[in-house]
Amino acid sequence: MTTETTKEPKKSTKIVLIASLIVLAVGGFFGLKQYKIYFAPNISGKEKHLYIKTGSTIENLFQEIKSKDLLLDAESFSQAAAKMDLADRLKPGRYKLAKGMNNRSLINMIKAGNQDPVSLKFHNIRKKEEFAAYLSKSLEADSMAFIKVLDSAALVEKYGFTTDNSYTMFIPNTYDMYWNITPLEFFNKMQKEYDKFWNASRKQKAAALNLSPQQVTILASIVDGEALYDKEMPIIAGLYLNRLNKGILLQADPTVIFANGDFTVKRVTGPLLRIESKYNTYKYAGLPPGPIMMPSINAIDAVLNHDHNNYIYMCAKADFSGYHAFAETKAQHEVNAKAYRAALDKRNIFK
Repeated sequence: MTTETTKEPKKSTKIVLIASLIVLAVGGFFGLKQYKIYFAPNISGKEKHLYIKTGSTIENLFQEIKSKDLLLDAESFSQAAAKMDLADRLKPGRYKLAKGMNNRSLINMIKAGNQDPVSLKFHNIRKKEEFAAYLSKSLEADSMAFIKVLDSAALVEKYGFTTDNSYTMFIPNTYDMYWNITPLEFFNKMQKEYDKFWNASRKQKAAALNLSPQQVTILASIVDGEALYDKEMPIIAGLYLNRLNKGILLQADPTVIFANGDFTVKRVTGPLLRIESKYNTYKYAGLPPGPIMMPSINAIDAVLNHDHNNYIYMCAKADFSGYHAFAETKAQHEVNAKAYRAALDKRNIFK
């Protein structure tokens, strides 16, 4: 009797232990599965960013992930995305893929639209078409979409520009913005930056020169095209302002080079000077209708704070130092120009 009673509890204990082990095993299995779906690191490290295009579906996202091998386990991400309703809250953008990131944190980042901004740095870009091409390499929209906005007369006139001078709106600097910003949103952002740059002080200085901010920028683009060294910019600006005020043709070589579209030219000669273009300042008086490049802030401020001189002429120095020889009279200029032409001939530079 005693033996049978002792055996009975032992048998019950064994059953409980086995059941507990089964529960633990099943729980462990499901726990491990849940961990793998939500919390296990899942970034392959093949790419630094995930790009979700505007209008993308969840299927497009899965295809992007698989085609670029962005994750260690695409299937676990798919399962997590379904359970976390990513398809209903998929937001386009550029998302940073950090080492050790799991599916849950990646999905929450996408649902919240927590993008990694693009840092755009632009300056000294010659044409707005080149600028549009530069933007399209860093942002979602293509170059034609940006050009369409820049060439929209109705839009640019709303902000006080023309299609010729709309390029003056872009102040060279470094800007952070989202990858999927639309061309119109980009334009509006740049217009606000333009308004901040052209503060009361700068506007007052432009008015004292009888120039609009757009005209100052156009002149600055010529100054920037001429000057190899920033310290010469105020002198060159003063010279061109002297010519403008006296009604003398600017005769700026960079404008002729721009009009001809050949930026390899080292020597502006007769055939180039005869081109029919409003940008040919050897033929047309005053400023050209638009900038010949995106001038630096230094060039813009050099015009606003120009050197007060009596120079009317300049040419590059014959020592090829990159500096200019300035002159107040035609006779002085001819001496300088003759020396420079001789230096070009000596080096067989005829174009």
